[in-house]
Formats: sequence, C-alpha cells, structure tokens
Amino acid sequence: MRTVVRLVFFTLAGIIYGCKTPSKLASAGQKSEPPMVSDTFAINTLPANSPLLVELLNSLPEEQKGVVANAEKFKLQIIYTQIDRDKTNKPFFRHHYFNVSDKYTYPASTVKLPAAVLAMEKLNRLGIDGLSLNTSMFTEPFRPGEKPVFEDKTSATGKPSVGHYVKKILLVSDNDAHNRLYEFLGQQPMNERLHGLGFEKAQMTHRLSISLSDEENRMTNPVWFMGKNGQTLYRQPYAASKMKYAERNDFLGKGFMKSGNPGETDVLVNQPMDFSIKNRWPLSHAHLLTQWIVFPESQPDTNRLLLSASDYTFLWKYMSMFPGESDFPQYPAKDYWPSYVKFLWAGSEKGSWPDSGVRIFNKVGNAYGFLMDAAYIVDFTNNIEFLLSAVIYCNKDEILNDNRYDYDDVGFPFLKALGQAVHAYEKQRKRTNVPDLSRYKMQYKE
Repeated sequence: MRTVVRLVFFTLAGIIYGCKTPSKLASAGQKSEPPMVSDTFAINTLPANSPLLVELLNSLPEEQKGVVANAEKFKLQIIYTQIDRDKTNKPFFRHHYFNVSDKYTYPASTVKLPAAVLAMEKLNRLGIDGLSLNTSMFTEPFRPGEKPVFEDKTSATGKPSVGHYVKKILLVSDNDAHNRLYEFLGQQPMNERLHGLGFEKAQMTHRLSISLSDEENRMTNPVWFMGKNGQTLYRQPYAASKMKYAERNDFLGKGFMKSGNPGETDVLVNQPMDFSIKNRWPLSHAHLLTQWIVFPESQPDTNRLLLSASDYTFLWKYMSMFPGESDFPQYPAKDYWPSYVKFLWAGSEKGSWPDSGVRIFNKVGNAYGFLMDAAYIVDFTNNIEFLLSAVIYCNKDEILNDNRYDYDDVGFPFLKALGQAVHAYEKQRKRTNVPDLSRYKMQYKE
C-alpha cells in the first residue's frame, strides 16, 4: 500500500504569532479567542473549526448569516490561510478552516487547474528539444462524428498549443481547452500523478460540457506536436484508461431533469442524482494546489511539481489577468467583464474592477448549483496577501439540471461578502515584516 504523504509546511521555529481577534468581530455575548493555528495543512484529515474564522463569519452582513447558520444545508466549506514573512521575505502559513469535511461537493471547472498544471509538467517530463508551451498541438479524431483539431483562430499563430489552452482555461474557464489537455494527459496517468503528489481524494473521470459514457471518457484521442519546420516532435497514440475508481456513494438532491431524445421534453426523475463516478476535487486539494503554484517554495522538497520559473510566471500571469487584457483571444467586455471569474472578490458584479490595487490569482467552478473558488488575493496598495477558498451549494428546490439555481440570490453575494470581510480583517492585522510582493506584479500587455 502506498504511504500517505504528509504535507508539512514551514512554521516559525516554535513561534506562534499572537494575533488576537479584534473585539469588533466578536458576536454579542461571545468571548473573543485567539485564532486556532494549524501549521500542517489538513489535506488528509478533518480539521476543527477556527475560532477566528467563525468570528469573521459572524461579522458578515445579516443577509449572509443565514448561510453560516445553515452551513450543512449549503454544503459550505471555507479555508483561509494567513501569510507572514520573515526578514528575508520567506513566507509562513497559518491555516484556518470552517466546516471542512469529506462530504462530496461537485468541483465543476476547478478541475481545469490541475489539468493545466500537469499538462505543463508533462511537456517538461518529455524533455524533447523544441517541445514547449507554444509548440503546435494537434488532436486527431477517434469517436464517430469527431473532427480533427488542427487550428485555433484565437491564437497568435492560428494553431492550438498547450500554452494557449492553459491561457483560455485561466482567463475564461474554457471547456474545450480543458478537454484537449485531458486527452493529452490521459485519464489514468493524470490521476496517478495527482495521487502521487498527495492529492489522494482526487478523481478525474470525465471531460466537461459534453455528454459521454464512462467508457468514452476512459478513451483519449491521439495527439501530436509539430515543430517550427513541420517535423513531428512527439506523437501520442489513442489510450484507454484501466483505472479502478475509488468506491463512492455520492448522491445529491431529491430529483433531476433527464434529457430525452432530440426534440423531446426533459423528464423529472424523482430520486437523487448519482455523482459517484463524476469528478472529485475537494476544496482542500484546490486550496493546496493554489498555494503550491503561488508559493513553489512551499512544496515538499521530495515531492515537487516539475515546473520551471517561467512556467510559474506564466501561471501567475493568466490566473490574475482580466479577460479584457488579452489580445489572443480577444474577449468582448459585454460577455467577459473584469470580475467574470473572480467570485471571492466581486461575486457576479459586472462593470469596472472595484480596486485597481487588487489582483486575484485563482480558479473557479460553477455547475449543478455549486460555486467554488480557490484564490490567492493580493492588495498591492496595502501590502496584503492571503489565500482564501470556499465552496457553497445554491439549490433551494433540490432539483438538479433544471437551470434553477440560487447563484445570484445566495451564492455570489455570500462569496463576495466573505472575500471582502477577510480582506478588511487583513488590512488591520499587524505584521512583523512588510511583504515584498513585487514578483506577483505581472506585465499584462501582450
């Protein structure tokens, strides 16, 4: 049996920062307590609630407190990581949790970030001269009715590539881009690599936004890479995953709409919907991977992602870039506003970005009533940084696939309020050393 990897992070040699919760955050009649500090990330264990995070939640506007009071109903989970720096700017982390559990939440598009990272890593592992993020990547058809993918008119070269797919994933959460990287990675190798990194509860089983059987999702198309002179640098044949899925019993809701034959009306099935072989990517995994990307130095020395310094800069740029700042592809502002995929700061609000000093490095997910966001939030004006991740289920009628979810009434307002509350707390939290955040100031002009 494979040994469970324990992921232990940097702490200040026995020193615990004595940051006390401000009295203004304490609920009436509730004694304010110092925050619960966790120096080991709880990826394979269930952590206790942090008193600090509980008090922060109690400070939310009245309309949000109902979500907190009914955390189980809303399947609410939150992870908040405070970051402090020593005199050399080395980061140290304190992790706070609320209602984090093993209960299933659908990860939606958050699975695209591990796919992007592992695809970049795979290029490095192949180690072929001329094979890079910008190398043309072509996908050949396999299933009946499929067409080959030999061009991408949204890229500067007119050709698809791993780099361009990653960029579209991070800018607007492009589904087709994820599916192409899923095929490049292969279902079984992708899961084995995630498990080897310690993400033991990960289960990536299907493409997104297209209806395929389990057998079809196990199959991945042939792909090949063409060099600048038209030569084949790498060819990967069709593959079929033999991965044995972890046994799960994940059912959600009280009913779901099932599609009939073309032209027929959807039918209501009055029983819970089975998610037992759908993608699984828990909030704890999403949060930790975000930390690893933003702080490569926090990865265990013996178990690291094989990414270069330029790879990390590439990820930072497009995780934090606004869609309108991209030239390839160009995204119209009416459809892709600055906060389009920044749930924990602006919810679903359109219009201009509310604070020019703030950048969000993140990946969101939105499907089946679930909203999920794992983010590193930086305020360059106030020299503030923190990690914040949350998932919430917004489906009052408990019917899935009916396109009647409570995102706008419940989910987006809550995530916005949460991000703003943590930011407000961080603005007044005392730090021994002012962080140097210059490496996260990206050149967005293309």
